[in-house]
Amino acid sequence: MGFFSLFSRNKTAEQTSAEKAGLERGLDKTKESVLKKITRAVAGKSTIDEEVLDNLEEVLVTSDVGVETTLEIIERIQERVKRDKYLGTAELNKVLREEICAMLVESPQQDPWQQEGNGPYVIMVVGVNGVGKTTTIGKLAYKFKQNGAKVVLGAADTFRAAAVEQLQEWGRRTDVPVVAQAMGSDPASVAFDTLKSAVAKEADVVIIDTAGRLHNKIGLMNELSKIKNVMKKVVPEAPHEILLVLDASTGQNAIEQAKQFTAATEVNALALTKLDGTAKGGVAIGISRQFNIPVKYIGVGEKIDDLQLFNKISFVESLFGE
Repeated sequence: MGFFSLFSRNKTAEQTSAEKAGLERGLDKTKESVLKKITRAVAGKSTIDEEVLDNLEEVLVTSDVGVETTLEIIERIQERVKRDKYLGTAELNKVLREEICAMLVESPQQDPWQQEGNGPYVIMVVGVNGVGKTTTIGKLAYKFKQNGAKVVLGAADTFRAAAVEQLQEWGRRTDVPVVAQAMGSDPASVAFDTLKSAVAKEADVVIIDTAGRLHNKIGLMNELSKIKNVMKKVVPEAPHEILLVLDASTGQNAIEQAKQFTAATEVNALALTKLDGTAKGGVAIGISRQFNIPVKYIGVGEKIDDLQLFNKISFVESLFGE
């Protein structure tokens, strides 16, 4: 059994309830904002007409769902109204939940790797400085270790001493080994050493931190490609996962960062941090749909266990009410 399945299945009822409560708290600001806007959008209306749809479009755009995704949602609701002729504003939340869930990319609840013979599962983490990238890595390491995995971290963001130190602190906090070199070292060299160490230790999961610079997209692309190519010399399938970390509180700026990083490398999973501190949680919907990449993790608080596997049904229900 893979470790993502351990993540999702080895839960007591109490833990599952606690996670749901954490998600509800994390989305409080977004939910309050969205529901207030929807209430105003349908005020005095009993049917979903063009005016309601225009108002709803404004609600979704101003909730950072994004223009492209918003237009698709509105189109889906229009088709639904034509099909279900007696659909009224009282059913709007239900329709929104159903249509958004249908269009969101499904996040795998189990990892694809097999424990026997394939070596460690390698995650390369990318994202700009300040989005909570290193903290996300630390919380992931904690989650994996809690479920019995042997984890090794690689400090390949060698351009900032603070990044290496922060990752080492997370290593101490979670009792997980961190492979690091001197500041300014070749990031690919760090990644190579990390995988060699992980293989020698018979580790289950390797998480590689990378530099968060966007000022030169070509340089970023070359650097990430070099890291990937070097890792393949040790684990041919590596990296199994390229996880882009985005700060949900930055709204549309997070979408722009997603454009940059998906152009630079083959991102196949997303982590959204700081959902608890923003009313811009709708960005999770827009990013996942626009880039056709699943949101895999969401950060709903500052505690070490406030990183959750993303479940689109729970997310949408928490956002638009049950």
